[in-house]
Amino acid sequence: MAKDEPTLSFVSALRAAAPYVHAHRGRVFVVCFGGEAATADDFDALIYDIALLHSLGVRLVLVHGARPQIHEEIQRSGLTPRISGNLRVTDRPTLDCVMRAVGALRTAIEARLSTSLASTPMGGARLRTAGGNWVTARPVGVRDGVDFEHTGEVRRIHAGTMHQALDARQIVLLSPLGYSPTGEVFNLRAEDVATAAAAALGADKLVFVTPSEPRHWPLAEHAGDAGQIPASQAAQVLADSGEDLGALDADYIHCAVEACQAGVARVHLIGHAEDGALLRELYTRDGAGLFVHADDAYETTRPATIDDIGGILALITPLESAGALVPRSREQLELEIDHFTVTTRDGLVIACAALLPLGDSSAAELACVAVHADYRGAGRAEALLRQAEGRARRAGITELFALTTHTPHWFIEHGFTRSSPDALPVTRRELYNYQRNSLVLNKRLSA
Repeated sequence: MAKDEPTLSFVSALRAAAPYVHAHRGRVFVVCFGGEAATADDFDALIYDIALLHSLGVRLVLVHGARPQIHEEIQRSGLTPRISGNLRVTDRPTLDCVMRAVGALRTAIEARLSTSLASTPMGGARLRTAGGNWVTARPVGVRDGVDFEHTGEVRRIHAGTMHQALDARQIVLLSPLGYSPTGEVFNLRAEDVATAAAAALGADKLVFVTPSEPRHWPLAEHAGDAGQIPASQAAQVLADSGEDLGALDADYIHCAVEACQAGVARVHLIGHAEDGALLRELYTRDGAGLFVHADDAYETTRPATIDDIGGILALITPLESAGALVPRSREQLELEIDHFTVTTRDGLVIACAALLPLGDSSAAELACVAVHADYRGAGRAEALLRQAEGRARRAGITELFALTTHTPHWFIEHGFTRSSPDALPVTRRELYNYQRNSLVLNKRLSA
């Protein structure tokens, strides 16, 4: 029976998301959303998407803001809000308003996370949240002559107890409040709490769900079509054109840069108004927002580990089916994994190559050279070849062999010459498949 277009589209999207599902499982993500998102009509949709992340194996820390709720509570109490330098001045009556607003919003969020009706996308989810006095804070103090009183800044995140909750498959929920060793309560910025938590936990990702659309920010002009930008460049853009941003948007970029500098490899910025933006950003190649990454963390080439086998198999299986590569079992890959080099992009294996020693000879085989179809033509295969040649020289290897049925010209363009199976070292010649009839190429390596 022929499949209809919606079915094919669903299957295609699910398959495309699969590498991200595997890559994100077991990772720690800190997701920060402001009180503006909680007031939106589609807030339930964001909660549903967060629940789905949890179901897909992501270890979640949620940090919520409460700016509009606090402002409303202050006005309801007949007080006048005081802001100085984009920070709220929190006197004692204002702190009472902050605690009421934050407490009420936190309770509402926990109630939504508790939903498990079969008629909703959270049917059967049975989420459990955890929280506590895990944020130690200190007062901001006096700045430019203004005493901020109970406005504070993060002093310490108690990461150990948070990891215990995450290990128990609980969602950690942090509010924008901090506590001092003397028992004081401080009003904090949610963005600062999220940044500090991501750094303390060694989070794999920090996600800011912002009131405005990041792809309309001046930063987006420097981020390219994929919406990605190194932290150092984001810092420079902020310094050069920060006045073109709203104060809150500039704060988000500042926090993204600070998080990367503190060891968080990837920070995502998405607008809360777009339905499904969180899932699109994390489970599709093009994403839905802006992506600030540590300068050396987004795409790396490194020796493969046993954890890369699934990614390598996903990369080479289509090429094996097309006859371009000799099929390799998982068991064979496990035996050969120390000879592989991989290029990863946002945690996904997008290219690989193996340098296989050939017995006791001074020769090696360059094998399993593969680049994902979406990332070809940018020199990644050439980079892997250069790395393989460097490793070969350091190991005293003077001759490289390659066997191919589909790409002899690529090897010839990179210094290989046509040879024959008889030129292979004896141990490799005995394994040569004459039925496959691969072309043999070799390259002499200079010292």
